[in-house]
Amino acid sequence: MARPNNADGSWRRGGDNVVILPLAPLVTVRTRFVLIQTSHAGNVGAAARAMKTMGFDDLVLVAPRWPNVLRREETIQRASGALDVLANARIVDTLDEALDGMDHLCATAMTPRDFGPPTRTPREHFSRWLDGGLGATQVLIAQPVQSSEAAVPYRAQRLQKQPDASPVSVERFPEGIAFLFGSERFGMRNEDVYRCHVCLSIPANPQFGSLNIGAALQVIAYEWRLALGSFPLSGSTPHSAPADAAQVAGLLSHLQESLEALGFLDPLAPKKLMPRLNQLFNRASVTQEEIHILRGIAKAVLQQSARVKTEFQGEVEASAQVQVKAKAKAKAKAKAKAKGEPEGQAVAQDIERAASASAMQKLD
Repeated sequence: MARPNNADGSWRRGGDNVVILPLAPLVTVRTRFVLIQTSHAGNVGAAARAMKTMGFDDLVLVAPRWPNVLRREETIQRASGALDVLANARIVDTLDEALDGMDHLCATAMTPRDFGPPTRTPREHFSRWLDGGLGATQVLIAQPVQSSEAAVPYRAQRLQKQPDASPVSVERFPEGIAFLFGSERFGMRNEDVYRCHVCLSIPANPQFGSLNIGAALQVIAYEWRLALGSFPLSGSTPHSAPADAAQVAGLLSHLQESLEALGFLDPLAPKKLMPRLNQLFNRASVTQEEIHILRGIAKAVLQQSARVKTEFQGEVEASAQVQVKAKAKAKAKAKAKAKGEPEGQAVAQDIERAASASAMQKLD
């Protein structure tokens, strides 16, 4: 038996779109999307793109408007790289040929038919198999929702089994499932809907619920992919370990030092600032990486504070020297005038003596 090759435990057999469910390894589901009498080439390309994003590649066209629709430029452009799905697609003349090998047929319609198969949302219908196979929960169908906006006519809820709730019947998984989409102009014919097991309806806005084929197929393919087992998320953010009590305490000590250097925190009257910061970090559940970032900020604050202090002291000393020279100059002028000596010579001598005295005071 093949080993799982998907992160969710499922495995895919190459070429025929067979998915083995992770918790029901004996069940195989062949998935096919059938477009009936498609009139716009771009919708075929959009359908191929929607299928590929969800991991499906079995596309069949029934009597499309353009015999060469798979090779038309608009089709290729709208496929946006899903050329392998187009290359694998088939064109047939009748719906019977398109449904060969399929044992569960899902029609699509915006509004329920008066007669025919039951109408369900995709999630409601798929969950009948999913929860029956898993056995972990029961699917309960809630009563119609009475909404003021009437935007959602009904919903399917996944709930734990309750004594007063009636679970839906569990159906066996199909071997092959086909999703049928009608023409853009008039949708699916009644006779085609009648031969299906269910009519899937996307719960859209009742006032504007019309989706084009590509959009409708994308929604249904997404819901079916969830039922089969979704793809693992890629590129997720690496997990950082939570900081322990010692690391938080070290951060608080570092922050307190930086806040004191800024003059924001008075060490003689700290009040409750640091305990409140402690509670803030506890509520935030900071990680070790975040601790490193915050301590880096505190370090930068301390460095900048020390730099500003040094520059300020240098400016004070320079200002003091200017004042000393100014006083010496004024004193020399007065002395020279009293003695009748040349003013310039006396000023220079007094300034030199004042500078020397200032330098000696620094050495002391």
